[in-house]
Amino acid sequence: MNCSSSAFSCCGVSPPVLANPRGQFTASCLTRTNQKAHFLGSKQFPRGIHNPANRASLRLSQREVIAFAGKQSWDIGRFAKTLFFFNGPPNPLKVVESILTSLTASAPTEAPKKMETSDVVLVTGATGGVGRRVVDVLRKKGLPVRVLARNEEKARKMLGPDVDLIIGDVTKGDTLDPKYFKGIKKVINAVSVIVGPKEGDTPDRQKYSQGIKFFEPEIKGPSPEMVEYLGMQNLLSAIKNSVGLSEGKLLFGFKGNLLGKFMWGALDDVVMGGVSESAFQIQPTGSETGEATGLFKGTVSTSNNGGFTSIRTKNFTVPEDLSAYDGVELRVKGDGRRYKLIIRTSYEWDTIGYTASFDTTKGEWQSVKIPFSSLIPVFRARTKLDAPPFDASYITAIQLMFSKFEYDGKLNPTFAEGQFDLPFSSIKAYLNEPITPRFVHVSSAGVTRPERPGLDLSKQPPAVRMNKELGSILTYKLKGEDLIRESGVPYTIVRPCALTEEPAGADLIFEQGDNITGKISREEVALICVAALESPSAVGKTFEVKSTVPFSEPFVIDPSNPPPEKDYEVYFKELKDGITGKEALEGTPAQV
Repeated sequence: MNCSSSAFSCCGVSPPVLANPRGQFTASCLTRTNQKAHFLGSKQFPRGIHNPANRASLRLSQREVIAFAGKQSWDIGRFAKTLFFFNGPPNPLKVVESILTSLTASAPTEAPKKMETSDVVLVTGATGGVGRRVVDVLRKKGLPVRVLARNEEKARKMLGPDVDLIIGDVTKGDTLDPKYFKGIKKVINAVSVIVGPKEGDTPDRQKYSQGIKFFEPEIKGPSPEMVEYLGMQNLLSAIKNSVGLSEGKLLFGFKGNLLGKFMWGALDDVVMGGVSESAFQIQPTGSETGEATGLFKGTVSTSNNGGFTSIRTKNFTVPEDLSAYDGVELRVKGDGRRYKLIIRTSYEWDTIGYTASFDTTKGEWQSVKIPFSSLIPVFRARTKLDAPPFDASYITAIQLMFSKFEYDGKLNPTFAEGQFDLPFSSIKAYLNEPITPRFVHVSSAGVTRPERPGLDLSKQPPAVRMNKELGSILTYKLKGEDLIRESGVPYTIVRPCALTEEPAGADLIFEQGDNITGKISREEVALICVAALESPSAVGKTFEVKSTVPFSEPFVIDPSNPPPEKDYEVYFKELKDGITGKEALEGTPAQV
């Protein structure tokens, strides 16, 4: 058998070690028939001779491991292959020396540095009527705000010279570099196509503020298609990695080509003179549903001061950014042992691994959630107090380990020499539950009505009647909504009726199905959007909202007796999933 054609080579795994009758171990794939072990420091390991005519079983039994304990030869070929599989390691002598000395290290006296988190809320369309009020509400709550605006001078004049500002335009995808959105986990999108009076407006847009009921409107600037649809595509593309997906981000699994993202290799105690051996394999029907699953299996031995096995991915070509998520979830079939998950954030081979141990239940499939906040920085079996906090935005490799050792000299209480196996069907990043909206979008009531069968347009607001004259504004708003609903991002879509400059505080009506007409203040919409960010009840909901005050009556408040603050959760809890108003279209799409 030649190494390049073996089943182990296809997975990037070192060839198996074979036992011979003299209690020695040799590699199954050698370039010469007599391969001698070399000196390592001051210790000489006994010679191991490969005899093709007398191959032992690929699996070592627990009896064999114990029988050969203390007398086993070290496979330097597997050692070298392991090191060079993982992207060019440091000096092997330094690695072995440091690992051996670390095993007797004492426990640290201080806690490692905590992972940094971000609560920055991005507001897009921040210089508009709703957007600037959203910024004001967030600031009053003490939340950090970043804004996306096209005009820097206008944004700083309106929002303050020190505003955290991204200069960009949703209609121009090349201005929305995803690196600008790093650290942002929540977005309130108030971007909207600009509608104004044909005859012009006052410098402070008084006519516009009254609503298009009071003037003959036209589109100012980019078209509804550019802003509401293509702009939404660009914005979602820019922020998707930052805000995360409701179902999490699948890192390893058997959907699509995700298996191909990871190249696993064995990283066992051979790097410190041991003889334990593990491998990554694929079981075509091994999952709980009879589909394919990964398998971490091997034989662990404490001979030659060893006692651990692991499989580790090669460094990712591009680091994985999981900063939107709260941890990693593994789906495993347990064997009653304690394993480790190690996540690396450096392209260096021998560096800190952010580590967590997890217990398994024998014979049962289980989901193991490991919060990023629980990861311990470990370097050569010692906790590193001075390590930088875990950076979920720059993950370079993942490792699974079964070891005799925990950290800082502590032992694994479930450790036993011999064979083990850990099937795992998926590894994914997850959002903590209950999930709250990460993307709140301000749309408009009426988006499903222009082509609704049997609708009397004469009784509808001007935007519905004039949809085509205004560049199919509502049709493209609906298309933009659909992009959000299909994106996988946890969302809320708010559809206000006609917007006014009146103060917040009027009684409200929340509806679904896109049927109501009326008015609502921009200030109230801003309050609703900010409240939605914290409400699990608002996730995945689309709703319309208006005040109970008729158009013909102005709403004013007495400053000496303001209305009480609303508990918007009362409204959110009554909302239903899956109601958008498109149900009334009966499968007839709006014509553009």
